[in-house]
Amino acid sequence: MRTLFATLALAGFSMCSTAGAQECSQTIEGNDQIQFNVAEIRVSASCGEVTITLRHTGQLPATAMGHNWVLTATPDFNAVAQAGASAGAPNYVPQGDARVLAASTIIGGGEETSVTFDISSLAAGGDYTYFCSFPGHYVLMNGKFIIE
Repeated sequence: MRTLFATLALAGFSMCSTAGAQECSQTIEGNDQIQFNVAEIRVSASCGEVTITLRHTGQLPATAMGHNWVLTATPDFNAVAQAGASAGAPNYVPQGDARVLAASTIIGGGEETSVTFDISSLAAGGDYTYFCSFPGHYVLMNGKFIIE
């Protein structure tokens, strides 16, 4: 009985920390504590095109606690995040940078934004990281983007 309970508890935990692969549209939330609500997003390679919707569940304005959703190959993650801080407002994303695979706009508390992008050129099983590029947020607000 204990083993069954532990297995169910772990399954529930992993479901809460992962967005499922069966959906070509995913929703992720960011809050005023500089956190995303999921640590990884899984999508099917058969989607072709994916839409990520970001909801800011906090109350602070974009100028104080703005969030966005940016996707890069993992080896480019830190460099792009740091270049985003240099790019500045309003979106903290380096314009025309080919390392940016997708990016939403910056939003504040109570707002929502979406980004739709083609994943056909990305590799199933490839190493991709999503993050918030608002200055300093990428350290805590990042996760794995997995194409299955």
